[in-house]
Amino acid sequence: MRIDVHQHLWPQPLIEALRARTTPPRLDGWTLHTASAPPFDVDPADHDVAARIALIDADGLDRALISLSSPLGIEWLPDAGDLLDAYHEGVTALPGRFGAWAAAGLLPVDPGALERALDAGCVGLQLPANALLDPAGYAHCAPLLDVLERRSAPLLVHPGPHPAPPDGAPGWWPALSPYVHQMHDAWHAFLAFGRAAHPTLRVCFALLAGLGPLHGERLAARGGPARRPVDMDAFVDTSSYGPRAVDAITRVLGVDLVVLGSDRPYATVPDFGLGDAFDHALAVSNPARLLYGKGKK
Repeated sequence: MRIDVHQHLWPQPLIEALRARTTPPRLDGWTLHTASAPPFDVDPADHDVAARIALIDADGLDRALISLSSPLGIEWLPDAGDLLDAYHEGVTALPGRFGAWAAAGLLPVDPGALERALDAGCVGLQLPANALLDPAGYAHCAPLLDVLERRSAPLLVHPGPHPAPPDGAPGWWPALSPYVHQMHDAWHAFLAFGRAAHPTLRVCFALLAGLGPLHGERLAARGGPARRPVDMDAFVDTSSYGPRAVDAITRVLGVDLVVLGSDRPYATVPDFGLGDAFDHALAVSNPARLLYGKGKK
């Protein structure tokens, strides 16, 4: 089964819940208002189920996993419950070509709600990267991560909300600056704090972990281990990157830890041009190991 582990699609209950709000994040028709960016006109086709299934077919995929758009900041809202309920109601009712990552409120954390989302069919949990940047973050999220370990369900780490960009910044600024910084920091926080606290957790870092794995030489030069064993349960996805970055990451982590994650509708599934064996690992065998632990080394 060919799986894209990282797509976004707002189901109708979530759209309605965002339209019912009077404070960010909210939708006014199809105009999105957030706490850190100018109003943004959403393309309704980006969240059309039939149109997305057509793209799944065109990309040669069997299944796409949907996750909450964490930069909206929903997980950090004290009143996140209604939005999270709407998200879970919608994504678990999508047709069979879709799967879903659960989402979790962080103020406070509620492991019982995560249990219910997993029972409803979610494959694992997505958390915003800015929740997992230091020991305090891991301690705060520990009740959720403990559920994942006990149930052998994976974690997806995704960029979270970010400060407002500088005045006059181009539209690509968040994707190239705060998103990458968050993922880079989250990767190193996991090495420093997360793995020791959660030794059996399978985790995937979006957007090649902000290219954090490429900094191994600098890590060694600045007092880290000169040779660190590869963590066979710490994956990265390919979202918004192409052949050169993916090839570089593969040379560091090996072919077994890179999974296909397109980030549709914000990016596409590129042709990586790295051969049939790599393509099979990327979209078939590696996602299966991430999701289910099959064939673990």
